[in-house]
Order: sequence, then C-alpha cells, then structure tokens
Amino acid sequence: MAVDGRIDYVEFAATDIVTTKAFYQRLFGWTFEDYGPDYTSFSDGRIAGGFAKTDRGAAGGPLPVLIVLYGADLEAFEANVRAAGGGIVKPIFSFPGGRRFHFTDPSGNELAIWSDK
Repeated sequence: MAVDGRIDYVEFAATDIVTTKAFYQRLFGWTFEDYGPDYTSFSDGRIAGGFAKTDRGAAGGPLPVLIVLYGADLEAFEANVRAAGGGIVKPIFSFPGGRRFHFTDPSGNELAIWSDK
C-alpha cells in the first residue's frame, strides 16, 4: 500500500552498472531488473532501489544517493515544494512504472517524489 511521504525507493549513482550488479548480487543476493544499459533496479526483499549510470567519480566521497518518496498527486506535491521554499530540479516526467519529479530542500539536498498514477 502506497502512503504519501513514505520513503519508497533509494537510488544510487554507479560508474559501472554491470560491475555494481555483480557486486551486490554476490554480496547480498539482490535481484535486478534492467531498464536499458544505464539503469537497473534492485530488490533486497524489503526495499527497492536502483543504480543510475554516472561518469562522475567519487573524488574523496560517496557518489550521490537519491531518496525517493511516494506521493499520489504529483502536481499537488510539486506546488507544495515550491510553496515551502524548495526548488524544482527536474519537473514531472514519465518513466517505466510511473512518473516523478526531483526537488531540492532549502539546504540543497536533492530528493524525488514518484507516483504510479
């Protein structure tokens, strides 16, 4: 059951999708579903997430992580983000399985809200 505001998906950056998948399959037994050569989603049996291809290295720190929350009415959430002082980084777009948008909070943290509607 989807609940507005619940952390629903965690998205990591990956410099090499094939190597990343092999690592997590071997280490934890995660299963994967590919969405083209630059994206794969994973399931660990409890939470889902994904790895998005990036060319950016981890110079001195981890690659970015994207926390994805669920929201049934994306248009309303996008308006609320703006009203609360957040910024829209990527307006609402479609992807296999739904739609989402990315925003930043006042501290510059990037998050996303997705909907299956």
